[in-house]
Amino acid sequence: MGDALFVIMRWLHFSSMATLIGGLLYGRLVMTPAIGSVSPEAGEALAGKAAGAYRPMVLAAVCGLIVSGMYNILTNPGHTVMYHMLLGVKLMLALHVFAVAFLITAPHNPRRARMMTGAIISGLIILAIAAYLRRIF
Repeated sequence: MGDALFVIMRWLHFSSMATLIGGLLYGRLVMTPAIGSVSPEAGEALAGKAAGAYRPMVLAAVCGLIVSGMYNILTNPGHTVMYHMLLGVKLMLALHVFAVAFLITAPHNPRRARMMTGAIISGLIILAIAAYLRRIF
């Protein structure tokens, strides 16, 4: 059962991360230019509907990342100081991505594109740190 639970939690962590960062990338690189190509009223309506549809996915992804992340931390003790330092940076960046992901789903957000850009950058840094942490673990 231990191996199966490990695989499930790992899958949950990866799929939640892909949902969150992938949704941000799609929103910024595809939806934002598409919304800019229509009338302001239609663009605002489309942006509001898209943001509202993304909100349940954000909630599910954040919950999945928190649950699987806590499982990973609690079942793998005994890391180096460098590991914990980088993990702390990764968690702070993750909190930034979580907050922005919830904020961009609010209706009538004129800063949505800029906020997504920052969250995407943080998300890609998180992926780089995760790859390095996996290497040193």
